[in-house]
Amino acid sequence: MTNIRVAIADDHPIVLTGLGMLIRAEADLEIVGEATSGPDALQLIRDTSPDIAIIDISLPVMNGIVLARQVSADRPSTGIIVLTQHEDRAYMSQALDAGARGYVLKKSASQCLVNAIRGVLVGGLYVDPAMAAQLFLPAGRPMASKAVGKPVSLAARETEVLKLVATGLTAKAIAKQLHLSLSTIETYKTRAAEKLGITSRAEIVRYASAQGWLASV
Repeated sequence: MTNIRVAIADDHPIVLTGLGMLIRAEADLEIVGEATSGPDALQLIRDTSPDIAIIDISLPVMNGIVLARQVSADRPSTGIIVLTQHEDRAYMSQALDAGARGYVLKKSASQCLVNAIRGVLVGGLYVDPAMAAQLFLPAGRPMASKAVGKPVSLAARETEVLKLVATGLTAKAIAKQLHLSLSTIETYKTRAAEKLGITSRAEIVRYASAQGWLASV
């Protein structure tokens, strides 16, 4: 019997080690390679054409949503599973829209990941049970800012930073990408959030989705 070939992309070595142990414990699963950044993961997938690619959303340089979209275009036969800590519907919607066929929370990996691999391999859609109910919730209306009735004007840098936050990048990763200091990134993020009246990353993602920013990342 031919093994199921799996590629893994996550920028945390401990996570990669844990995933490797989980996958190698299954006799018919084989890891063809590991990557710690978006570009490296894309090259790995192009080179090996795995049956399944397991990718984190918050990869450096190229985030997992962009990676999923590129893999879907370049290697449509590869089933994509997003493995993430994000429990927000907006992230899940981004991943599925980008071509992912599985969405698994890292906290559930030991119970769900192998089932997700097998489900996606046969053409199914696998969503973490903790997230499944959100598939059937009506889409929410765009968020309004605290300045009701008044247009909110964000500076170009504020918009740029919020877009990157919404894709799952950390402030440190954004600072490196934009060649700015960490404190400067935090300032832009804080100013933009205050203008919009939002306080959490999940709210930033929902706002970005409502603005149509995520369709082009």
